[in-house]
Amino acid sequence: QVQLVESGGGLVQPGGSLRLSCAASGSIFNFYAMGWYRQAPGKQRELVATFTSGGSTNYADSVKGRFTISRDNAKNTVYLQMNSLKPEDAAVYYCNANRVLPISGRNLEVWGQGTLVTVSS
Repeated sequence: QVQLVESGGGLVQPGGSLRLSCAASGSIFNFYAMGWYRQAPGKQRELVATFTSGGSTNYADSVKGRFTISRDNAKNTVYLQMNSLKPEDAAVYYCNANRVLPISGRNLEVWGQGTLVTVSS
């Protein structure tokens, strides 16, 4: 059973940086695409960044040039480096693992519990 645990959230001033971590329970990166999502109060959960099993990355336009997603296969951990943080970046950030089952074609999706990022002076 795949489990994801996020950490690294906290309080940071505007312009500051944080690095979020998502630790997986096993070596899943060859099978799952990884993603970071965020959800602010009263808003929809939105995709921030993805890291596919093939190693390609994508970012939401709002974070391009400021956020970087990476993974460490040896540590079974995916990271989100967040620089030049803005108040509008404040949200609960969730780690996600996703794959399509080869037999049924059904989607398999695993979510972490979330970690809170607060951007305030």
